[in-house]
Amino acid sequence: MRRNSRARLSLSLLLVAGALGLGATPATAAEVHTAVAATPSAIPSASAYALDAAVERTLGADTAGTYLDRKTGELVVTVTTDRAEEQARATGATVRRVTRSAAQLDSAIATLEAEAKITGTSWGIDPRTNQVAVEADSSVSARDMARLEAVADRLGGAVSISRVPGVFHREVLGGGAIYGGGSRCSAAFNVTKGGARYFVTAGHCTNISANWSATSGGSVIGVREGTSFPTNDYGIVRYTDGSSPAGSVDLYNGSTQDIASAANAVVGQAIRKSGSTTKVTSGTVTAVNVTVNYGDGPVYGMVRTTACSAGGDSGGAHFAGSVALGIHSGSSGCSGTAGSAIHQPVVEALQAYGVSVY
Repeated sequence: MRRNSRARLSLSLLLVAGALGLGATPATAAEVHTAVAATPSAIPSASAYALDAAVERTLGADTAGTYLDRKTGELVVTVTTDRAEEQARATGATVRRVTRSAAQLDSAIATLEAEAKITGTSWGIDPRTNQVAVEADSSVSARDMARLEAVADRLGGAVSISRVPGVFHREVLGGGAIYGGGSRCSAAFNVTKGGARYFVTAGHCTNISANWSATSGGSVIGVREGTSFPTNDYGIVRYTDGSSPAGSVDLYNGSTQDIASAANAVVGQAIRKSGSTTKVTSGTVTAVNVTVNYGDGPVYGMVRTTACSAGGDSGGAHFAGSVALGIHSGSSGCSGTAGSAIHQPVVEALQAYGVSVY
């Protein structure tokens, strides 16, 4: 489901000068509600991450998605046919029969794309509710909300709609900084290949400059070796100053979290986000296969979470325990503990550049 769905996230784009920072109750279409933060679930075990990957390889579009059960911590695979259920059980996963197939959810997304592509809205697959979960930020007018609801009403309960505070935007500035092209950005995860050390960060950061420093106007510590934005949102910089930085994430309390592996996030799991503005915040993964329609081009295959974030957090790390999950891209901000942080899956970036976390 992660790569087969064409879920889209449509955002208003509010850019500020500078670069990037370090780092439900289902409703019918007529039941628009205010999104609230979910209680974070458990962190998946290594075997749960591996099982999720195996299910994706085995079932592909024959599953309507996977998620982590909050009470048991087990991976649940949603299916609509006997054949898919048999295949899923053979992997050792817990199976749940649902009403809507992956194809039906994809069809609902295609309808939203064609008829309700409104700036300030996002949509992605939530396998826990077997629905397309739509979010509308505060910039969406009453008239546009009515249009969105009318389209959703025709989709027979396949869509739920939530209002979220703030306005979706890419988040800028930050700390734990690297500097390039007159802008300030931050590294997400340190990585290695063949003994060489690199860091990965957001692609719309590495688009800015080829040379990066640890201080404004300081000596170059690293050189860009790859960048991908739009379409993706990741880039890589090779350390050229002879340093061997630790492969850990700043917890902003005097300690760090060692990163030992990487995986794709699972809907329902707990995550933490480390960023320079809101520091370390926690949340739950709520949707995968989300597409971000930025003003300067789309980015595909993103992940939506409830973690709080704000301007300055982009480029930061999304992780769970010692597992790297994603590179922070943006959000609509947060209200209290309710956020909408979006990340680029880090596994895709690691595979693209042939590097690994350490």
